[in-house]
Amino acid sequence: MIVGVPKEIKNHEYRVAMVPAGVKSLVDDGHTVLIQASAGEGSGISDGEYAGAGAQIRPTAEAVYAEADMIVKVKEPLPQEYPLLRQDQILFTYLHLAPAPELTKALLDRGVIGIAYETVQLDNGSLPLLTPMSEVAGRLSIQVAAHWLQKENGGSGVLLGGVPGTPPANVAIIGGGTVGVNAAKMALGMGAHVTILDLSLDRLRYLDDVLGGRLTVLASNDLNVEKAVVEADVVVGALLIPGARAKKVVTRSLISRMRKGSVVVDVAIDQGGCVEGAVPTTHQDPVINIDGVTLFCVANMPGCVARTSTFALTNATFPYASKLANLGYQAALKADPALAKGLNVLRGKLVSKAVAEGVGMDYVEYGI
Repeated sequence: MIVGVPKEIKNHEYRVAMVPAGVKSLVDDGHTVLIQASAGEGSGISDGEYAGAGAQIRPTAEAVYAEADMIVKVKEPLPQEYPLLRQDQILFTYLHLAPAPELTKALLDRGVIGIAYETVQLDNGSLPLLTPMSEVAGRLSIQVAAHWLQKENGGSGVLLGGVPGTPPANVAIIGGGTVGVNAAKMALGMGAHVTILDLSLDRLRYLDDVLGGRLTVLASNDLNVEKAVVEADVVVGALLIPGARAKKVVTRSLISRMRKGSVVVDVAIDQGGCVEGAVPTTHQDPVINIDGVTLFCVANMPGCVARTSTFALTNATFPYASKLANLGYQAALKADPALAKGLNVLRGKLVSKAVAEGVGMDYVEYGI
């Protein structure tokens, strides 16, 4: 198989979808790997390193897309990339289609085989290709919040950990999954008082057991969310319904009651956001202001720590990419039920129910 890795073009996206070790493995298995020139620069990987591992360097994205049987990316294609995709080409990347009807239609029109990292799901419900970036985004959310809390950045001037004689910041985390627990670890490490809200009592028991200390765990209901958000200096939106559009849990009215200069980080923005009024932003222009509260809604948060993110991501994605290359997509999906759940679009058909509900389109079941 010819596997192509184009350079990411999303605003301030410095990750790359494959590292030299992955190239070498595919080449050793008899495949051809095409890397767009400078694709790895943002992650500190040179064209020479790729070439040394056996890759062929192509000067443009057009050249990569034209030759490749499978495109491996980090982020969803942008409109200028749509025409480069072709019928029966495998596209393996984060897609986040539920809040993106235009992208969904484009992929259907192009007839690609779209397999989304974020909907690959193991039997235990875990999302192995979303987990590493959720870990990064969760930890980054607190780093980001601390920055925007600073007075010169428009914040309230609250130090997360406080100092002796002053209270620490209140951090409310909506959702106790991978993003939430990593945000909690960072916030606790910086001395903040942390409240996590989740629907699952079993998850709350687990978090209380392993984190303890300043951590408060609350069942997620309207009353508890209201109290936690209104009293918070920082809110982290960490909700996830695999493949589906996020629910708006933090309302505009709650934001209006927060202290001016408080910060909301909506990590769920990739799936439409869980904060009312949140819209996707970029690393170049990362925040919006609603009623005096700063909302950070960057849709590719891990891209700003690209080297860490690239290696963390490819550790998880490469075994699946290798399986797709070695077996072909049909045999690979049949052999691996978790990978099969990653299939979102297939030759003009929408085959993910969660995505279909999000974009308001019909879907058909994919039978293996």
